[in-house]
Amino acid sequence: MNRKDVTEALSRRRFLAQAGAAAASLTLLGPDIARSAHREKKIRLGIIGCGGRGRWIAPLFQDHGGYEIVAAADYFTDRVESFGAKFGIPPAKQFTGLSGYRRLLDSGVDAIAIESPPYFHPEQSAAGVDAGVHVYLAKPVAVDVPGSHLVEGSAQKASSKRLCLLVDFQTRAHEIFIEALRRVHQGALGEFVFGEATYHAECPFEPWYDLLMKEPDNPESLLRGWGLDRALSGDMITEQDIHALDVMNWIMKEPPLWATGTAGLKGRPKIGTCSDHFVVYYQYPASVAIQFSGRQFKGHGTSEGIRNRMFGSKGILETEYGGSVLIRGENFYKGGKTTEIYEEGALCNIATFHRCITEGNFSNATVPPSVQSNLVSILGRKAAYENRLVTWNELVTDSERMVPRLEGLRD
Repeated sequence: MNRKDVTEALSRRRFLAQAGAAAASLTLLGPDIARSAHREKKIRLGIIGCGGRGRWIAPLFQDHGGYEIVAAADYFTDRVESFGAKFGIPPAKQFTGLSGYRRLLDSGVDAIAIESPPYFHPEQSAAGVDAGVHVYLAKPVAVDVPGSHLVEGSAQKASSKRLCLLVDFQTRAHEIFIEALRRVHQGALGEFVFGEATYHAECPFEPWYDLLMKEPDNPESLLRGWGLDRALSGDMITEQDIHALDVMNWIMKEPPLWATGTAGLKGRPKIGTCSDHFVVYYQYPASVAIQFSGRQFKGHGTSEGIRNRMFGSKGILETEYGGSVLIRGENFYKGGKTTEIYEEGALCNIATFHRCITEGNFSNATVPPSVQSNLVSILGRKAAYENRLVTWNELVTDSERMVPRLEGLRD
């Protein structure tokens, strides 16, 4: 595909059309329905990535009742063995090394849940689709623009092969967020004026500081502490802050025209290659601007959390992941608390994944908006890294790859 074709394929209009179609074509289950979802067929599931997220989400698949966890893969032997012992997976179905996921795909699974470091997501999801299995993919979908394109293409291929590919964003599966955004898109705020998005938190990868200080060039240490490596994680704006940027993207529906920003490593120990803060200005059509800030270091008692605000001529939308969601102003909506969103969102997505597989819904509607949000995060990252204005049209044709140091790791 030449540069012109890529530009046309990934134009702003196409993204807007895809995102609108996605919202219309997939109805996500509420948390109560999710727990009682139709479960006649047991789906043989393999988990790729047996670290913290993989161990956390596996019991949710089990509790649903429609899945049987039959295989697991992770680079590290200790993680796979511990995971296998916990979930009753025989040694013959425990796979290690960088290519362990490929051996898992040949082991007789119907579906996979990808919970590995983000760098591996495009390759693993594409391999899953090629192998004829359904794919449940953790965010972010990729760490760079080519990887984002690959996931988009994998979803299209999956639809043609009657396979499901679902991206696990909790906010888009939560009924209070869904209703609030429905009202916003029906005009509850009037004309958009400007917005704010924030993700302020301490660094979740602090447990790996000591290891990376002692062994900064050991590839296995880098893989264990992947959240501190730019290429493995996509940096904090893509790996973590994408939760706030996805809500921003959901509000706006269309991508920004351009972004400019700054980033650096100043507030925490200088370990790894990731930044500990980003401040990005996103310019949208109709002179609407949204300012994003994110930090990943100690706040010393200041407010933590994932928040979005959109100001309009008739009202203001306020959202907080795990907190209140409401609309103030002429079209007041009291919304409610989203205290259990982390688990409830995953439960809804797990139930939706099962329902799409068993009922034959292969629209894969979560992918286009997830890819767009991924690219929005990369737009901000590129603008901050290069300390310049970067346009959307420039970004979507970017061919730069983020490649981690994998030399010396077992295949």
